[in-house]
Amino acid sequence: MNALEFSFQSETLHALPTGGLFWPTQELLVVSDLHLGKSARAARFGGAQLPPYETIETLTRLSGDLTATKARRVICLGDSFDAPTLQTALPEPDILSLTTLQAGLDWVWIEGNHDPGPVQLGGTHRRSLIIGPLHFRHSAEPIPTPGEVTGHYHPKATLPLRGRTLTRPCFLFDETRLILPAYGAFTGGLHSHDPALTRLMSPHAQAILTGPKPCKIPMSGLAPLS
Repeated sequence: MNALEFSFQSETLHALPTGGLFWPTQELLVVSDLHLGKSARAARFGGAQLPPYETIETLTRLSGDLTATKARRVICLGDSFDAPTLQTALPEPDILSLTTLQAGLDWVWIEGNHDPGPVQLGGTHRRSLIIGPLHFRHSAEPIPTPGEVTGHYHPKATLPLRGRTLTRPCFLFDETRLILPAYGAFTGGLHSHDPALTRLMSPHAQAILTGPKPCKIPMSGLAPLS
């Protein structure tokens, strides 16, 4: 597993190629914005047609990370489902796959803007959660609590290369806050140079691009949005 190790709030964390975050000393895997059921919701309400296997692809990715990290705890940082009722409307095989992944694990659902109500599945439902120096919630606060770990924005970054660019989902972090990329398949993203993100991050912020071999680069060194 080509995870990239980095320090945040004096804790050693691993940015996984998939966009998951692993905290080894806590045996904790953190994922954000799974948006399970996105294709089903789009089909139901006449949106863009998406491949019907996006949920199982996301769960397969999650299963792989759980196996690789041997995590005993999981935090889903909100928008785990693409709409409030989808946790009970997913196809039965998808629900079975999800509940199988949860078995024997300390599983926490953080509420998001797409899934604000109680989740009718196993695990604990929380608005936010503090573990040691890290404060987990769905969306970044204008004035952050030191150690804030969030999702919501689906950040992506463009790396300038020789004669071309490479765009990937990314982690963003600075001295105070850490924003995770979207973990779900077909979730899209917000470019790191969007004002919604540059207003949140300090001038010293770093980006970690996901992919087969995650790489870290100063946020200021990324290619601007074209």
